[in-house]
Order: sequence, then C-alpha cells, then structure tokens
Amino acid sequence: MSDYALTKVTRNGQITLPASVRRALRVAEGDYLEVRAEEDGIHLVPKKLIDSSQAYFWSPSWQSGEREASADLAAGRVTEAADAEDLIGRLDQGRKKKR
Repeated sequence: MSDYALTKVTRNGQITLPASVRRALRVAEGDYLEVRAEEDGIHLVPKKLIDSSQAYFWSPSWQSGEREASADLAAGRVTEAADAEDLIGRLDQGRKKKR
C-alpha cells in the first residue's frame, strides 16, 4: 500500500494525518501510533493497547492454539458431550489413545 499526502508540522510539533491515510490504515481519533525516527524519515505504526488482564490471549502460543482450534472447527473435528461426566470420559479415552 502506498498512499501519499503532504502534511504540515504545526505548533507544538503536531501534524494532521490526511483523511486518505487515516482511511487506508484504519486509524481513528483516540488511536495510538508508535513513532520511530529512521535514517530516511519518521515511521508511524498504528498500535492497539491491550489490557494487561487480556494480554495472555495475544501471546504467540495462545494464538497458535486459537488457529488450531479454528482449523479443527472448520474441518468438523469436534464432538459434543451430553454432560460433564460424558466430557471427562471422552477426555480420558483420548488420553488412552495417545499412549
């Protein structure tokens, strides 16, 4: 994606992101941007803040498990249990098969 627009630095070092750039990057009022000084210029990267109580969900290992579960669901590799006792029995059977 290459969207080009010219903007001006105003008082207190503020800039306005042109509407076309905001739309292209889906940046909205209140969003955060990471600002990096690079050799060839300024690099702005949209960032989403994650509440610390939800950070585990975005770890690489958790996301890998989410992708695996989604693939299993999409492929129909799921079963239903009638109740908790049935579920525990199915889990025990699965463990015995893996041994």
